[in-house]
Amino acid sequence: MVKPTKLTNSIKDLRTLNGLTQADLADAVGVTRQTVIAIEQGKYSPSLEMAFQISRVLGARLEDVFHYPD
Repeated sequence: MVKPTKLTNSIKDLRTLNGLTQADLADAVGVTRQTVIAIEQGKYSPSLEMAFQISRVLGARLEDVFHYPD
């Protein structure tokens, strides 16, 4: 059983605003669509490098894409 992460994100909202599908984002970052789904659902935390790539593709600051509780 995979332990959910405390990290939350705004990927789905930002992706939709940018007119991107999960497949588009996955292709741009170099991962599978299933990986994007898992990250959006909070079932998987991306590496730091992948988090920066996602942020750049979405045209948003890292802090606006990913959130960690205080």
